[in-house]
Amino acid sequence: MLVAQILQSKSSQGVVTITSSTTVAEAAKTLADRKFGSLVVSDDGKKAVGILSERDIVRIIAKSGPAVLSDTVAPYMTTAVVTCSKNATADQILATMTERRFRHMPVVENGELIGLITLGDVVKSRLTELAMEKDALEGMIMGY
Repeated sequence: MLVAQILQSKSSQGVVTITSSTTVAEAAKTLADRKFGSLVVSDDGKKAVGILSERDIVRIIAKSGPAVLSDTVAPYMTTAVVTCSKNATADQILATMTERRFRHMPVVENGELIGLITLGDVVKSRLTELAMEKDALEGMIMGY
């Protein structure tokens, strides 16, 4: 299955972003309110300049204390953002996320954000594919 197909199956289209001047506290509130695991950082709403996850926030608070909540996300976000295209396969994304140990990947087309794919999205798509293959094989065996 392609990333484009996975994005179409998601209930919401687009990407919720924050700017690099957003405070850590504001980012944490957005994550909690939206029940997201990460936020793409984009100063223009089109190009990803970073990504900030719940884990990142927990780690920076544990390391530097709660005073960092008033800091901007800029010094704490991951700036080496790994992205994919809508033509990538679920297997490719799953391998990258597993190898690089992250759960969220922005989808980019022509340099602009078009979506965000999560590990859960990819696993769900693979389970759906496997169920369809199983049904097809059972149908062939049973002579349907």
